[in-house]
Amino acid sequence: MSRYYDYGNAISWNSQALSSGGPGSAQGKDPLAPAISGSRAMYQHPAVSGYNPQDSRSQTMPGTARQNPLYAGSMYHYSGSGATLAPMPSPSPTAPLPPFPVHPDVKFKKLPFYDVLAELMKPSTMMPMQAGRMQEGTFIFHLTPQQATEIASGKDIVGTSNKLDYVIQAQLRFCLLETSCEQEDYFPPSVNVKVNNKMCPLPNPVPTNKPTPEPKRPPRPVNISSLVKLSPTVANTIHVTWAADFTRAYVLSVFMVRKLTSAELLQRLKNKGTKNPDYTRSLIKEKLSEDYDSEIATTSLRVSLMCPLGKMRMSCPCRPANCPHLQCFDASLFLQMNERKPTWLCPVCDRPAPYDSLVVDGYFQEVLTSPRLASECNEIQLHADGSWSAHAPPPRAPPPAAPAAEPVTLISDDL
Repeated sequence: MSRYYDYGNAISWNSQALSSGGPGSAQGKDPLAPAISGSRAMYQHPAVSGYNPQDSRSQTMPGTARQNPLYAGSMYHYSGSGATLAPMPSPSPTAPLPPFPVHPDVKFKKLPFYDVLAELMKPSTMMPMQAGRMQEGTFIFHLTPQQATEIASGKDIVGTSNKLDYVIQAQLRFCLLETSCEQEDYFPPSVNVKVNNKMCPLPNPVPTNKPTPEPKRPPRPVNISSLVKLSPTVANTIHVTWAADFTRAYVLSVFMVRKLTSAELLQRLKNKGTKNPDYTRSLIKEKLSEDYDSEIATTSLRVSLMCPLGKMRMSCPCRPANCPHLQCFDASLFLQMNERKPTWLCPVCDRPAPYDSLVVDGYFQEVLTSPRLASECNEIQLHADGSWSAHAPPPRAPPPAAPAAEPVTLISDDL
């Protein structure tokens, strides 16, 4: 049986049953209708009434049972003593029941630069309610007195822009309606947002050379703190218009968050501790172990102490735990770059490098703080036993001497 019941067809079946009812008569054209005599001449669809033709109670039910509350909210009403049942007005067949839950169990992916303090509006489905492609919806949320006070009093210098902004923010996020895993931010096509009847600025679409019909916006949250009414007695209204996508559904939610800086994330990374140096030594031995199938034996590896991002010596060497390479990069510079433009890609191999996967490498931390390392040395060699040595660059050949200038003799014009 279908998930949703067709009320229009139910009325037509029951109307036929009433008109053709009588002793021994058929129950309309519905092949599922059981043959019930006399006063039980009306077929009740299981999806509406829960009627079971095998139930013995149906044979002993008195005639006044049609005044049962079961019928009070359905499509029939009792019209008098011994009279027939008249159909009630039914919902329009063109107005289907909502196919999605109003508040789905959608989980947004955690953003490294934000600590979630509260959920101001549960994830809400953006229901297509109109026949055309362009849809619109209105959503409402409220602030408690404490939340309004925290947002209003939380302005400070945020990030690298040196601008006065909200540290405690009201954050709007969009994503796909998908409950199988945590969802990244995803904007619906042609979306426009008004918060309390004021246009809300959204991230600019990403420029592309591909002939795509709809430019995509970068997947980022939207700070709506400046548009929110910071009062517990006034409701905040979000009006959204978007283009319906019949292959996807969308969700929006509002959170109260605290904005973090790259320096705070760096301190949290250091507080997690460093990766044991012995772990990196075992990786070095594994990479330099003898491979009898290979004709060329690798006896050492050369690793740079310069960060591939800033071309400067690393101060806090780190790498993603799931990357197979030994080369590290500077954690501070990596976090600063993702604070400006969050990509979270490893600068060495371009694999995903989420914040939670970053580890400070204790082996290279020891190398950088070792007295054996000269200040001008920017490369080391790793050996098969897990040790290291400074790699001295070959001495530069002296530049060739410039040829001696030949004397120039000036000839007088008087000759």
